[in-house]
Amino acid sequence: MKLYQVRKGQFVFYNNELHKVYSVKPVFRKSIHLYRLKDMQQFLTRASEIELYRPQHNDTFIFYGKRYTINKDKKPEPGDYILITKPTPDFLDHYSLNEIEKVENVEDGNVVTTKDNGVKHNEYVVMVPGRSDASQEIAYRDKNLVPESQQIEDESISYLSEKDHTLKPVVGDIYIDVINETKAMIVAMTEDEVVFGHGVRVHVAELLDENNFTLVYQFEEDL
Repeated sequence: MKLYQVRKGQFVFYNNELHKVYSVKPVFRKSIHLYRLKDMQQFLTRASEIELYRPQHNDTFIFYGKRYTINKDKKPEPGDYILITKPTPDFLDHYSLNEIEKVENVEDGNVVTTKDNGVKHNEYVVMVPGRSDASQEIAYRDKNLVPESQQIEDESISYLSEKDHTLKPVVGDIYIDVINETKAMIVAMTEDEVVFGHGVRVHVAELLDENNFTLVYQFEEDL
């Protein structure tokens, strides 16, 4: 790819695995900043080393240790994750290309996410847990190059938390919510989500995105 073609939010293949562009800084030699979708690990690279991919219906990929399949026809329900593929946010909404958000409410196909974003029915596709029939693998550019043991490990949230304890937030951690300009404490958690004191619910992976959240106090450090 050429540098001028790279945009924040694009899905790309890098080192045979699916990544998302989270920043482009042309003044640096390695100007493309990526998150690997399977575990949200960060990488710096050049535009020449990535391959653009536009997600499609029935694509299947791994997002933070769990597999999902894109379904453009499924009607969303509260609790579903959506992938925002055609973002046209209103003035008070904050989302961009290929954001992954959880559905809070649904009305006539339009959704309100747990981040209080209103997303119109033509802006998103639903991420269905698991692998659907006849789905197309996009977690890897070439699955044949990936050992079966690694494929199994890649779909394990428990492996992620064991691999790097810094990825695992706990109740009591305090973050700056960059978009809402709010300092908030984690007051509850599920396996892959956190709930902040100001009511915002987000996927654990979002906490690793410096454009969304900044850790300012880690509860375990003072135990």
